[in-house]
Amino acid sequence: MEQQEVPDNLEIHKIPQSKYIDSIRWLPTVSAFDKFITMALHDSDSDENFVEIHSLNTSIPPFLTHQSSWASPSRISSLKVSQSGNKPVIAASTFEGSLHFLFVNPADVAIESELALLEKGFCDGPISGIDLVENGSKCVCVGGDGRVSLVTVGDSRLEKECVFDSQGLVSYNAAKWASPSEFATGGLGFSLQWWDQRKPSGPVSQFKGGWSSGGASGIVHSIDIHPSRKHICVVGYLLLLSGYTY
Repeated sequence: MEQQEVPDNLEIHKIPQSKYIDSIRWLPTVSAFDKFITMALHDSDSDENFVEIHSLNTSIPPFLTHQSSWASPSRISSLKVSQSGNKPVIAASTFEGSLHFLFVNPADVAIESELALLEKGFCDGPISGIDLVENGSKCVCVGGDGRVSLVTVGDSRLEKECVFDSQGLVSYNAAKWASPSEFATGGLGFSLQWWDQRKPSGPVSQFKGGWSSGGASGIVHSIDIHPSRKHICVVGYLLLLSGYTY
């Protein structure tokens, strides 16, 4: 792979935090001049977990100002953001298997309400990967238990649907929407699946192993999809970077 030169105007600043940062995302805002981030944090001293929103001041040196926080019942395994109308939506899954949707007031950029799936049976063990569709109305959720689930976000309630259950024969680790009806999943064995809600009963296409001459053992832990061409970029263990086009 050809090494790219670092731009001369690239600036890297460190903003130390007092807690472990498990995940970080840009938060969509109404104004293009405002910059907000949301972080999944873990306090190792108190064993407490939080989702926090901070405003980013880009002066030199840059600094963060706390806006809002929410206490999580467990350590956060995945964090995603989207926007429903003009209201940002934060989705957070946990290692206990719960899924939480946090709705942010766009006026003061504070978490104002929550919807959650806490009941047993939704996910047997940690939720390893989630992704929100562009308008925040649906969330795909996968885990090591072999279940692929969809959660529809309503005004005051959540509706869950198990799209596929491998009974633990397949372990999923990552998920990514490609369109309002299509998404991809990946997991153990460098497996990659393509799903279409218009064609239920299982993946419409899948790819297993063969990513490199070194064999097929490993785990897909991150997926990204081109917004128009449906080209998939997959990253996995051991630091393997490959491309696959559906």
